[in-house]
Amino acid sequence: MSPAGMSSQIRTQHTFVSAFLAVSMAGVVGTALAFQYIGGYLPCKLCLEERIPYYIGVPLMLISALLAALGKSEKLTRLFLFVAGLLMAYGLILSVYHSGVEWKFWAGPADCATGAVSITTSAGNLLGDMNAVKPAACDVAAGRFLGISFAGWNGVASLILAIIAFYGASLKTRK
Repeated sequence: MSPAGMSSQIRTQHTFVSAFLAVSMAGVVGTALAFQYIGGYLPCKLCLEERIPYYIGVPLMLISALLAALGKSEKLTRLFLFVAGLLMAYGLILSVYHSGVEWKFWAGPADCATGAVSITTSAGNLLGDMNAVKPAACDVAAGRFLGISFAGWNGVASLILAIIAFYGASLKTRK
């Protein structure tokens, strides 16, 4: 056992789970950013809110992986994994809400328009581009893949990542 009392097996598992979650969370939010900046899909207000758990979760999981790799504190590592599970559960709630808005099961926020705009490369086209850009509405799916919107796929990812995070948080050294 290390000085902090973390067995090498648990240390390895916590390191792997934390690193996996960091990479996976970065991949999910990176994909959303790629759809926005490369694919031209403008996010709505709810889309932007759904990214927040990832923005918090990635650095948290990097810290968790580092703590576990160094064998510093099993309790703190487990706490960080649990918080990551809560973040992903919150992300799941946001995506279910957003998907329900898209399917018209319930109303979305009244102010649901995006603050994000595409960037023009020509000063001469600036006014024309500003008039042409329409903010994304929360109740219209920007796109669907296999019948599921981006918000729906975020829910799938959030659920899987929450399960993995809670599993990692449940791993502890037997006394």
